[in-house]
Amino acid sequence: MKTVRAINLNRRTLLGAATAGLAMSAVPGFAQDGTTEFEPQSTARNNISSFRMLDWQPYFSDTKNGAILVDTRSRALHFWSEDQSIYKLYPTSVPLTDDLTRLGRTEIVKKVVGPTWRPTPEMKKRNPEWPDVVGPGPENPMGTHALHLSWTYYRIHGTHDTRKIGRRSSNGCVGLYNEHIAQLFDLTKVGTQVLLI
Repeated sequence: MKTVRAINLNRRTLLGAATAGLAMSAVPGFAQDGTTEFEPQSTARNNISSFRMLDWQPYFSDTKNGAILVDTRSRALHFWSEDQSIYKLYPTSVPLTDDLTRLGRTEIVKKVVGPTWRPTPEMKKRNPEWPDVVGPGPENPMGTHALHLSWTYYRIHGTHDTRKIGRRSSNGCVGLYNEHIAQLFDLTKVGTQVLLI
């Protein structure tokens, strides 16, 4: 029987994030109180992910090029290497609302270290005050690494704001802690299968 695992952010992590809140308030999508601009206040503190280990067979016919399963309900990302010798399970942030969420099969088409962030046209409509471009660095909402999916504008990427992990807090992308996206980045390649459920 598979074991159930829960990831809880410890107080030191949360305090560190709160201390960084002054700088993060200048990042697009973050309000002065540290919540994301589109996030309902009632869920602002719900950044706990609970999830369980899964087998790849119900989701993929094979693990050619590796396989990533993103479960938007449990806010978890599962990775299996092509030879199935490596299995990783990471807590994630997921899209804020169902209409921002895209489900289905895709793949990694590009890998970028130090990504540049550009808001989508829809984001700019909702937030015309946001900058057109944010380069690599601590102000970048995409963190240290990005895995581009075949769907336009969709990425699996890091985040400098650890408060987002375990929440419905993104505009469509899947976010990971920077340490975790760096690991996943090294394990994946262009062509790695991705399924969002």
